[in-house]
Amino acid sequence: MIIFLSILLLLVTAVLIYMQHPKFGKAPSGNRLARIKQSPRFKDGKFHNTHVTPMVSEGNSMIKVTYDFIFGRFPRTNPIDEIPAVKTDLKTLSVADNVLIWFGHSSYFIQLDGKRFLIDPVFSGNASPIPGSNRSFNGTDIYSADDMPEIDYLLITHDHYDHLDYQTIIELKPKIKKIVCGLGVGEHFEYWNFASGQIIEKDWNESLELSENFTLHTAPARHFSGRSFKSNNTLWVSFIMQTPNIKIYLGGDSGYDDHFSEIGRKFGAFDFALLDNGQYNPAWREIHLLPHEVLIAAKDLKAKRLLPIHSSKFKLAYHPWDEPLKTISELNEKENETILVTPKIGDVVKLNDSSQTFGKWWESIT
Repeated sequence: MIIFLSILLLLVTAVLIYMQHPKFGKAPSGNRLARIKQSPRFKDGKFHNTHVTPMVSEGNSMIKVTYDFIFGRFPRTNPIDEIPAVKTDLKTLSVADNVLIWFGHSSYFIQLDGKRFLIDPVFSGNASPIPGSNRSFNGTDIYSADDMPEIDYLLITHDHYDHLDYQTIIELKPKIKKIVCGLGVGEHFEYWNFASGQIIEKDWNESLELSENFTLHTAPARHFSGRSFKSNNTLWVSFIMQTPNIKIYLGGDSGYDDHFSEIGRKFGAFDFALLDNGQYNPAWREIHLLPHEVLIAAKDLKAKRLLPIHSSKFKLAYHPWDEPLKTISELNEKENETILVTPKIGDVVKLNDSSQTFGKWWESIT
């Protein structure tokens, strides 16, 4: 018993020491925490979704979900072949071009009306704070911070490690002008020595005028947050880009709920939407969309074009790696209610060209 307790104490001590690393960020405090407490979404010491959102759905248990995640063996969760990708030179793109480039999972670059945005970048090749524990698929890491031009606005939907990567952010630091994120997330950036004047934190349903004819809105999502033992101390958000000529919905991570239809009613039809379609499971459907729900959400948003993201780079669930794109494509062909946009990593997506088409690149990958 003494030996067991000694080993346990050593392990706990090692974990606590390791968690002092800056990558884990910092919990909101001071004036930032005071502002958080004013949010209608914050009560009992944490942020809440609009509706009750369990981490595991009814009929499932956290113990089983955790056991399956650590010890379970499921077929084809990692591709054998290399994921195809295109190396587009972002620095030479004309600022007059309205384009999007996806980097796999939920990281992408948008250039719109002369402004450059980078959303949830993860270029370190790892979706976990533990080195080498969740490596990216072969072929998906052809982009790095060095490949990025100056970024006018870094948008962070929430602070999970597969969306907010410390190593990537530090490497990008000299190129980032402004950061827009949910309440509390700015504490991480100040801890990482970003100037407070660079950081813009927003609650749901707020707006930021980027120019006379360009507005960035924040909107709800149904998810959660946290980088250590304490969860939901920062706010998760979705974003809406609105100009006189185009409306784009950036969904972040979210389970299905009525916020999609409410956003659709409030803003009208969206020209383009990005929704998470991957790393899902019926056992946690309240916090991630299942493929058929992605199409329902797109319909709620009245989206003319849909880019399904949150797939094809990291294994964070049990499904075959290509199932998200395969399933949503098959379902959309039956319903045919939106244009599905399925670029390879690095392909240039023209935001003003609804006639642009992409092939089913995943079909040739084992």
